[in-house]
Amino acid sequence: MDNYSFILSGGGTGGHIYPAISIANELKRRYPDAEFLFVGAKDRMEMEKVPQAGYKIEGLWITGLQRKLTFKNLMFPIKLISSLIKAGKIVSRIKPHVVIGTGGFASGPLLKVASGRGIPCLLQEQNSYAGITNKLLKDKVAKICVAYDGMDKFFPKDKIVKTGNPVRADLVSLKVSKDEALDFFGLEKGIKTLLVLGGSLGARRINALVADKLEYFKNSGIQVLWQCGKGYIGIYDRYNSENVKVHAFLNQMDKAYTTADFIISRAGAGAVSELCLVGKPTIFIPSPLVAEDHQTKNAMALAKEDTAILIREKDLDSDFEKRFNALLNSEEEQNRLSKKIKTLALPNATRDICDEIEKLLKMGSKK
Repeated sequence: MDNYSFILSGGGTGGHIYPAISIANELKRRYPDAEFLFVGAKDRMEMEKVPQAGYKIEGLWITGLQRKLTFKNLMFPIKLISSLIKAGKIVSRIKPHVVIGTGGFASGPLLKVASGRGIPCLLQEQNSYAGITNKLLKDKVAKICVAYDGMDKFFPKDKIVKTGNPVRADLVSLKVSKDEALDFFGLEKGIKTLLVLGGSLGARRINALVADKLEYFKNSGIQVLWQCGKGYIGIYDRYNSENVKVHAFLNQMDKAYTTADFIISRAGAGAVSELCLVGKPTIFIPSPLVAEDHQTKNAMALAKEDTAILIREKDLDSDFEKRFNALLNSEEEQNRLSKKIKTLALPNATRDICDEIEKLLKMGSKK
């Protein structure tokens, strides 16, 4: 049977959306005639990104609870009821064989309705600290795919499968040569390159740090490939020079990673999974502003294994140059970090998640 139907829900951030798209792509490869529908939250980025990837999406009128009393919080019960009703209509219409949730508010109503009707559901949790929606759904789903050890503190142990997080296919084996990658970005050969990643929107504190340290990097013989984010390009493009290349966004990530001798990055789940695969010495500067501080927890999981360097935003002024100098001046440390972070890579995550979905399909067909 090939004419399965799948509903996928994940959104709010790229960290929830792109794994869902990767899973859909692999399922589509296996079942070309299958029907796919994404369900997201109205007015969030999935409503734009999912159609760009070639899939249909419907939006629910749902948002998360705010930490303080606001009008949005007062509206939450109404939005939740509205979303449950619409989710019910979607499930009745599509009659999915499996429903997949990758986190974000919209997946809550959808998986609650689907699981209540006996439809097999699978969760994919990207972070080392589980998100609130996935924690609420843990008892209703059949399988939970995770990227870190120790997730049984959030989820039932018998439902957990460690698969890792889906990553972009072009990163599984970086085939581009270093010279080709350096030429592509107009960088010099024979000079150490620092790649700076603050996410697609950019990271205010990382951008401020890099701008402040450009003279230090130059004096240290370092050239910089800097993704500052589309919200910051107007501020930082003036720093473009022979040894500093500033971009709003880097579309050719395989080439960007190939140029790098060192990487500074946020610690979102997707970035961490990619960087384990890439295997370069990495300094994580997690955002302290994300829900439940999960970026810091992601970075701590790697730092505890001594596979990467963690510097908190509040410690950048006092610690950055000291920690970077120690890394720059020790080739042994660079090689050690490169090898150790790669041991955490799970390059077959998408395949393994879809294998678990196939098991649910088989269970469903036996009913």
